[in-house]
Amino acid sequence: MKKSTLRISLRYDFDLIGLVAPVKDYKMAWLINNSLGIRLVKVEDFRIEFLNQADLIVSQYVLEKEHGYIQLLKNRAYSEDGFAGYLLPELKIMDYFLLLEDHAFETDINSYIETLSANKLIQNVVKLNVLKLKSKENLLTY
Repeated sequence: MKKSTLRISLRYDFDLIGLVAPVKDYKMAWLINNSLGIRLVKVEDFRIEFLNQADLIVSQYVLEKEHGYIQLLKNRAYSEDGFAGYLLPELKIMDYFLLLEDHAFETDINSYIETLSANKLIQNVVKLNVLKLKSKENLLTY
């Protein structure tokens, strides 16, 4: 019997901002909405299923745009039993991630970083290189 091989090339065509802020997820979404003048809305939690581990449940807020989206993801993930781990375990220091996918190039990531850095409740704002992350597949939520 002839075997076939399926090859998948994943696209990481979004910008990623890491945020350190010891606040609840709804408060973080509110801070971002007020700072950037956008409207992130709470959507159903994202579930990552693993074969030999507990599923991770990640809180998410999304703003759908005509040519992309903005998404806020909480790094600390939970399972049905309580705390389970991190969305990106190699970046445990980060509390949240802001994904910016904009095919029309309407969003300016540098102005977002500058504006969010001015907020007193956000301790650190960092632009991250998605391609250098080990667990980058966990960010593919669509």
